[in-house]
Amino acid sequence: MRQDRGMSLRLHAPVVLPCDPSCTVLRDAVVDVVDGRITHVGPAADASPFDGEVRRLTGILMPGLVNTHAHSPMVVLRGLGGDLPLLRWLREAMWPAEAKMSPTDIGAGMLLGAVEMLRNGVTTSSEMYFHGPQLTQAVLDAGSRVVFGAAIMDLPGLPWRPMTDEITRWIDADGLRFGPHERIELSYGPHSAYLIAPEALGEIAGLARDRGALLQIHVAESPEEDVDQRAAFGSVPKLLEQAGVLGGRVLSAHSVHLSPEDVAIYAKHGVGVAHCPGSNTKLASGIAPIRSYLDAGVSVGLGTDGPASNDDLDLFEEARLAALLARVTTLDATAMRAADALLLATRGGAAALGREDIGALEAGRWGDFVHVDVDDPAFATGLDAPDDQVLANLVWASGTRRVKDVWVAGEQVVADGETTRVDRRAAQAGVAAVSKRLR
Repeated sequence: MRQDRGMSLRLHAPVVLPCDPSCTVLRDAVVDVVDGRITHVGPAADASPFDGEVRRLTGILMPGLVNTHAHSPMVVLRGLGGDLPLLRWLREAMWPAEAKMSPTDIGAGMLLGAVEMLRNGVTTSSEMYFHGPQLTQAVLDAGSRVVFGAAIMDLPGLPWRPMTDEITRWIDADGLRFGPHERIELSYGPHSAYLIAPEALGEIAGLARDRGALLQIHVAESPEEDVDQRAAFGSVPKLLEQAGVLGGRVLSAHSVHLSPEDVAIYAKHGVGVAHCPGSNTKLASGIAPIRSYLDAGVSVGLGTDGPASNDDLDLFEEARLAALLARVTTLDATAMRAADALLLATRGGAAALGREDIGALEAGRWGDFVHVDVDDPAFATGLDAPDDQVLANLVWASGTRRVKDVWVAGEQVVADGETTRVDRRAAQAGVAAVSKRLR
């Protein structure tokens, strides 16, 4: 059968990293995409003739990175309250400024956040924020993907139920996933157990389960945030289990201060964890013992958190930091290899979100790719070096700075380091205007 030339693409690279569970390194390989989805991955010598566009690349082809926890519109607040611990940072700097943000402001922030992430090789981000229509439109404009978690809180003048009803109506009207090549997924984002009562959390979780929707929630980010909840239930994971929150698709953001019993609860219920080492270290929140979570069978992905607490949207940096912290906290240089770190940023992130259509180069998944240029001192040893050395140079030495091209569903959205759909400088100017007004 003749393939539609306008919707088919073959990328041919000297090194392809499918990010399968073994983190295989394929040499002189191709990846085929038809109508946005991958149809074939393998050595070029074994590939069938291809009737479509063929692009020859010079570097490493790998999956788009998956940012499992972010508040990207906060680019407009970058640098604000940068030397405060978590709870003071939230109460004194973030929440007062966010209260002044309009839907248009959030759209401007998300647009630049999406541009920054795409240029860093991140093709999917899981966002917990407000004003979903403006946020998701910005993602569509940039051409990336998003799992939008409608932020739900219970504060004076900000009750939880209307926010919950709003996202429920949206899901019921448009479905969980929509947009070109399913670029948008909707989910529930109850902020935390210290802002929402257990009964309300259980009700929100029931709505999410009924619809197959992801529920994303902050858990045990710092020791000070959930003192009352721990006193009453023993831990937040125990609270979530007793309140009936677990059992569906649940993403536990941060999850720094978990006991072995908490981790066992997560493994039992298939809870995913979004590990945010950059934000956690900057806010002095602590270091999550991720190696023990992985060993227990918990799906772990990486998150940048918000760009006002990190302060960038660089998932390669998170991968390096996650591996370094795993090594130094265990005093074991083998605790996390370069391959392990790369899988956290790709396949692991997809698994933590309960997604099997992103995060790896496999037939049936979306054609989301990153081309890493190797004309750099980081790769001076060459791509013909042993597999472990190629992976080490990518994770430890190169990272974001050599991301050259990015595709989402087979559409090129970054070319030679710049986004193809959005004028980056105009997006930056838009954020500068918002930030000036909020100061």
